[in-house]
Amino acid sequence: MDQDMQQFDVVVLGAGQAGLAAGYHLSKAGLRFVILEQAPRIGDVWRARWDSLLLFTPARHDALPGLSFPADPDAFPSKDEFADYLETYAQQFSLPVRTGVRVVSVRGTETGFAVSTSDGVLHTRNVIAAVGANALPRIAAAAAGLDAGILQLHSSQYRRPSDIPDGDVLVVGAGTSGAEIALELAATHRTFISGRPTPHVPDPVLRRAGGAYWRFIHSVLTTDNPLGRKVSANFHRRGAPLIRISVKDLDRAGVVRLPRFSAAAGGQPAFDDGTSRNVRTVIWATGYEPALDWIDGLPVTDWGWPMTRRGVVPELPGLYFVGMPFQYSLTSGPIGGVGRDAAYVVDGILERSKNGVPAPTK
Repeated sequence: MDQDMQQFDVVVLGAGQAGLAAGYHLSKAGLRFVILEQAPRIGDVWRARWDSLLLFTPARHDALPGLSFPADPDAFPSKDEFADYLETYAQQFSLPVRTGVRVVSVRGTETGFAVSTSDGVLHTRNVIAAVGANALPRIAAAAAGLDAGILQLHSSQYRRPSDIPDGDVLVVGAGTSGAEIALELAATHRTFISGRPTPHVPDPVLRRAGGAYWRFIHSVLTTDNPLGRKVSANFHRRGAPLIRISVKDLDRAGVVRLPRFSAAAGGQPAFDDGTSRNVRTVIWATGYEPALDWIDGLPVTDWGWPMTRRGVVPELPGLYFVGMPFQYSLTSGPIGGVGRDAAYVVDGILERSKNGVPAPTK
């Protein structure tokens, strides 16, 4: 590829909701940029999730900047509907997305960054990492002690109940994903769920008082104030609240709630109360861990998240993040909040450009 075509003001990593929102603001700013996406098609990350998955927020909060979501504002779109929306969004704003490109490394240079990819090396003044937080499935170390006859799946591998063999199923993790998978499986399997559920946001709050709730988590629960910082400190430990499903729904469906999974005993899962259960399948709905070691010199927290100030990495000028959990507020991860964070980051890039950051060498 022509060397000049590999030099940019900004390289965006990831064409999910965060990367496309960043692209929207970069386009408005008139910057030369490209968005790199590893999947062969925009939205494929969503298409690969379990068949019945619905978004955890209603359509009124599922739009990216400049394009409303084409659905009833109170409806919860399917994962395929949202994947198609992302594809339409990129087309609507003619965003320069290169699909099927894998990023190998990002390293600093005298004039910015060199982004090594499966399609060559790109040189750029700035990098926006919009790679999300779902890089590596998190599975308890005790999983290694379970009997080899137990089928173990991470929630990212689960697709539908018919794929699960006959016999009892244990879902480890009582957040929204775990609760929804357990509820679906309860119709065909005896199902257990292990872990302490996160707080539940009732449907009336989302549907009838949703505006007030959204303003609270978007504008009050931010790192700018003590309450937001307190919530942020525990966020990675507890996770997001239950949306659209409650423990009462699990109880009505016959899902048996168990304490936290703590160990393997005799090849079977054991729990904090000293009991154990014989199961045929274990589904780990235990979240993910970031994998960012391919960014040279990136400072990270004890949890593996990048150390940023509202998405800006002070130690690596020109490096930014969008779409990380509680990057600025509780809505930094959900779809409806990434636009604000993307705008903030792009404003920072423009300010940096005004201060005379040199162009990359050819």
